[in-house]
Amino acid sequence: MILRAIFVCFFLVLSSVAKSQDAFSILKGDKSKKIRFKLVNNLIFIPVDVNGTELTFLLDTGVSKPIIFSFPFIEEVLKIEDTEKIYIRGLGGGEPVEAIKSKNNRILAGNVINTNQELYIVFDASLNFAPRLGMPVHGILGSDFFENFVVEINYSSKYIRMYNPETYSYKNCRKCTLIDIEMHNDKPYLQGEIEIKSKKIPVKLLIDSGGSDSLWLFENDSINLQDKKFFEDFLGHGLSGSVYGKRSKLKSFTLADFKFLNPNVAFPDTLSFHPSARIKDRNGSISGNILKRFNLIVDYKNKKIQLKKNRYFKEKFSYNKSGMELEHSGIRLLQEEVHDFQNNNPFSPTAENAGTVNLLLERRYRLSVKPAYAIVELRKNSPAEKAGLQLGDVIIRINGKETHRMELQQVMAMFYEEEGSMIRVKIERDGKLMVFNFKLENLL
Repeated sequence: MILRAIFVCFFLVLSSVAKSQDAFSILKGDKSKKIRFKLVNNLIFIPVDVNGTELTFLLDTGVSKPIIFSFPFIEEVLKIEDTEKIYIRGLGGGEPVEAIKSKNNRILAGNVINTNQELYIVFDASLNFAPRLGMPVHGILGSDFFENFVVEINYSSKYIRMYNPETYSYKNCRKCTLIDIEMHNDKPYLQGEIEIKSKKIPVKLLIDSGGSDSLWLFENDSINLQDKKFFEDFLGHGLSGSVYGKRSKLKSFTLADFKFLNPNVAFPDTLSFHPSARIKDRNGSISGNILKRFNLIVDYKNKKIQLKKNRYFKEKFSYNKSGMELEHSGIRLLQEEVHDFQNNNPFSPTAENAGTVNLLLERRYRLSVKPAYAIVELRKNSPAEKAGLQLGDVIIRINGKETHRMELQQVMAMFYEEEGSMIRVKIERDGKLMVFNFKLENLL
């Protein structure tokens, strides 16, 4: 099961954007090595070497140029030179954030390289998405990584491979569907159809691999939620702050020959999108929770995308029914018992004898550093809030399992279970341990 604990999406509006003097290329041959990736919350994370330092980047077709988040001594570590100050606006209702634009950087992913890459470094320390994902994330690799290649994205086997478009030929694939895409500002768009309140509506959607949700739509006269179940919720975190809006479900979403029943949909509030993100006729975005159900061939040059169903295709659409979001919030010191044993078998000629009896001599303890997961978003009137949970509470145990033995996504997965599932949490609040119980609630 691919977990969907948090939505992270970026759409950049740069104060000035110029084409790089150089571009990505394959070091040898007509195809690249396989670039293995991690799939977390329906998002693709790949290892990227920047000026000799290996980092982890989110692969995001909704962004133009690479972005790096600040970390200690970043300019010295990455040998950043040739810079100028700019401002970047992304998703969220906040102000543009200060960044520097740097030229002449070397970026290597697998054996795909650009020796003259333009990138942007954001120094706002609060723009750290690692806690929300439970893993280190140093930056974003944008759509210019795609523009000179035919790109294979194999979600089921978790690898990417780049091909030279001059020599690439599509395989004879009976189970594949080839559809047209449009390019605007170097970003890809496709046509789909939604069904809402028994009305079928054509939609133009940004292909956004940097979003973990299914669909985001802009609410308007033709696409609205009157007389349709929805609830207000936290949708994600962008470069310009948190994004809020409405969550609901569509009757169906159709993409070429493929039809999805009751997919999740979110309607972000209008303050979260800068006007320049709203290109003509754009109705929203199609993101990771649908994209990951296919193995893809993405061809910017010929404006095509090939879709082939994979093992995730029939995965049920779900959402967080607890009303709370967690993040990795520092560490906790735990006292753990250390067992000290001594050989005490008089009949054993050697310590290596399989019949050796070990006796516990004394009880000793040690302090261990463990991850801490805290509540950072809490929906009003949600099951978690009504039970008495509060922002900042640190989750110690959930349904009898100690959270420090779990990854963040394993904890969050419990909130996506069926309606009525019991959640029992032990939390720490201001140094006190407390226990709360609630049931997951389906609002749709």
